Amino acid sequence: MGVCGNGQPKPWPRKVFSGVQPTGALHIGNYLGAVKRWVELQEAGEDVIYCIVDMHSMTIPPEPDTLRHNTLQMTATLLACGIDPARATLFLQSAVPQHAELSWILGCLTTMARLTHLPQYKEKSANMKEIPLGLYLYPVLQAADIMLYKATHVPVGEDQIQQLQLAQSLARAFNNKYGRTFPFCETLVNDGSRLKSLRDPAKKMSKSDPDPKSCIMLIDAPDVVLEKVKKSVTDFRSEVTFDAKERPGVSNLITIHSLVSGKSVEEICREAEGKNTGQYKLLVADALIEHLRPIRERMERYTRDVAYLASVIEEGSERAKTIAEQTIDEVKEKIGVDGLRVGRLRRNVRQES
Repeated sequence: MGVCGNGQPKPWPRKVFSGVQPTGALHIGNYLGAVKRWVELQEAGEDVIYCIVDMHSMTIPPEPDTLRHNTLQMTATLLACGIDPARATLFLQSAVPQHAELSWILGCLTTMARLTHLPQYKEKSANMKEIPLGLYLYPVLQAADIMLYKATHVPVGEDQIQQLQLAQSLARAFNNKYGRTFPFCETLVNDGSRLKSLRDPAKKMSKSDPDPKSCIMLIDAPDVVLEKVKKSVTDFRSEVTFDAKERPGVSNLITIHSLVSGKSVEEICREAEGKNTGQYKLLVADALIEHLRPIRERMERYTRDVAYLASVIEEGSERAKTIAEQTIDEVKEKIGVDGLRVGRLRRNVRQES
């Protein structure tokens, strides 16, 4: 980065980065809270980089065939949701080794105490007898993912803001020690990122919930969607009103309805006047089924074309690697671990002379 005419550093070019683990199919909370927003950023002409973070999924070692299948499934899902590889860089984390390289460098700039106090580590390690080192270092790799592409903005849910603070802290620490290298990344908070369980509206929607009716998957057939919405927990009042604190179940359905229809909460409540919650559930189910139908159809088509999915990942990973190599070369030069490169330059000078 250079400087402006007034001596101030030039602003960083705006770049958006986000990642998703290859956990197989997504549920509507993942889609409405994250991926739909990714597509909107792409459509707005932003410089967007989206990563399938398969290395993050290794904190609990996966079955190799399952991980491969899930990676292709996630690629198909993202494409079906509207991610366009011609306008967004979509790539696989493990195909770009500089992620792990920068993670080690950044790990040397943070402390054990800082990592131990991160909420993600506390939550996931609470019930473990033996804690994998990867779980402990996970947030550092997450920071490396963001910083490697010099991202200025990261779409996150409200519950993920604290995780981003480590990346901000590490960028500041590196810049203070070695000079201006990384931008201070800002959050883009996603609406709908905390959709509630259909069976227990006090909890966040999650595919790991033991009750399969608690969340709606993008691959769910229309009859399955209808059944899950009909079985969703509301309350004993029949009218349709929005009150997230007092009526979380009904309010969750209204939020879902709003996100898939584009209508405001107020508009939905006006249109639902005179209907009871049972009747309203049918409206929500219809809106969901129609919104998800083209996504399901595209997913089925992409899933059958493995060669195309592989080509998308390969081409996107090559583009990502070009950016990553530039960043890591700059980092190595600044911290002094580019000795071999210096040696080669000296040999070239001697040969030319």
